[in-house]
Amino acid sequence: MSLKDQINADIKAAMLAKEKEKLTALRAIKSMILLAETEKGVSEEISEDTELKLLMKAAKQRKDSVDLFREQGRDDLADKEQGELDIISEYLPKQLSEDELKVALQKVIEQAGANGPQDMGKVMGLATKTLAGKADGKSISAMVKNLLT
Repeated sequence: MSLKDQINADIKAAMLAKEKEKLTALRAIKSMILLAETEKGVSEEISEDTELKLLMKAAKQRKDSVDLFREQGRDDLADKEQGELDIISEYLPKQLSEDELKVALQKVIEQAGANGPQDMGKVMGLATKTLAGKADGKSISAMVKNLLT
């Protein structure tokens, strides 16, 4: 079942259960998928990779909003965004723990043949492709920097 079909089924279920917060988050995801499908140059359904990127983008937007609202003392808005983030996260692959990320990045560093901080760009390119959806860019970057120094 594609993400689009899964979202449509979950929207129907949320409507029947009258889960307003969940419905809002699911409709936002559906909107992003529809926009991606109607983009110029797209002739067929979007790939799983594109779906994953859309979900990660939506999750990152919510995460940034939560941080911003908390800084500004708007806990009501932060809680709303956090609820949407939790719902979006259900559709993302399981995130790697810090230890799992470290092991995966050590393998990537070996593959790239990196020796020091000067090779960070090479490692980051491989790491972001290899770990797409399993870890966010900030944590990958911080861990790579730590491992290369």
